[in-house]
Amino acid sequence: MGAQQVRDGFAELYGTEPEGVWAAPGRVNLIGEHTDYNDGFVMPFALPHTALAAVSRRTDGRLRLHSADVEGGVVELRLDDLAPESDRDWTAYPAGVVWALREAGHAVTGADVHLTSTVPAGAGLSSSAALEVVVALALNDLYGLGLKGWQLARLCQRAENVYVGAPVGIMDQTAAACCTDGHALFLDTRDLSQKQIPFDLAAEGMRLLVVDTQVKHAHSTGEYGKRRAGCEKGAALLGVDALRDIPYGELDAALARLGDDEEVRRLVRHVVTEDERVERVVALLESGGTRAIGPVLTEGHASLRDDFRISCPELDLVVDTALAAGALGARMTGGGFGGSAIVLAEAADVDTITKAVEEAFAAAGFTAPRVFEAVPSPGARRIG
Repeated sequence: MGAQQVRDGFAELYGTEPEGVWAAPGRVNLIGEHTDYNDGFVMPFALPHTALAAVSRRTDGRLRLHSADVEGGVVELRLDDLAPESDRDWTAYPAGVVWALREAGHAVTGADVHLTSTVPAGAGLSSSAALEVVVALALNDLYGLGLKGWQLARLCQRAENVYVGAPVGIMDQTAAACCTDGHALFLDTRDLSQKQIPFDLAAEGMRLLVVDTQVKHAHSTGEYGKRRAGCEKGAALLGVDALRDIPYGELDAALARLGDDEEVRRLVRHVVTEDERVERVVALLESGGTRAIGPVLTEGHASLRDDFRISCPELDLVVDTALAAGALGARMTGGGFGGSAIVLAEAADVDTITKAVEEAFAAAGFTAPRVFEAVPSPGARRIG
């Protein structure tokens, strides 16, 4: 659905033209998983799949929300009634953004919003962050708030942490707000410093595939929170603010200090080695060694599977099958327990790898996966 269709849908719903149309993308995380809430390094890039929002201001303290992707009519809320964890529906994401803006002192007096999205939900591609950021950017523009992309990301993260009740890190919202076309975003989640790293696989004869396993996950369920709490416990036991503060060269000594707490040892090992993998991938991309990132991606999957223990049979099957069919590297991406895997491949091998994965899923009795190419795309922007 394009800008004009969203504009027309708004007009049909609300009886007037919107003041504008905005877009915010989903994202794929190339490397750096579960490091963001440990103050570490991540490397996402924006997808061409986007959430679109047609929006107009209101002055009566009311928020009207509608999604073309969800059954049901317009949901009307009073701004003064917005309260954390009061909403368990899709509306919590845009409403949470309005709540977070007002909590931060921004004079938002209401809005009419019509939304649609092509970001697959539950696939580990940050459909919720796209929804949050597109609403935040629209309100930032319409109300002249003057907030930068990283500031919008912080507010959207607060909306999801506090209003929705999901303990997510800052990566997804920053990716949606700050990524640029043709680049991966090297992000330090401690200070939000950013570096855009050129990432044009097509020019080098390669492709990055996303394989959506169709296994749905939800961040606000308990396993994600358990991993985060375990990481925080590890940092406290080691006397650091966050696991990012454990140097890679001192990992063995740090693990020895944790004694026989095997679960915390595994979590710490993953985070510290994953931060080092992000830095390795950045160095390889900047030196022209793009193909050499493949084994690093595969290392990351093994760590997520064995140490963080958030993979699942479908994700492991994608990775193992793709590698056996000639992929340069593969790993799960996103929060885990389902969602998507990424596969780095020579362009000439894409069809062979795709066929092998589809046949492996059929043989295992799994739901057929959705496979598509991931192309680094623009971040959030006004489109109409």
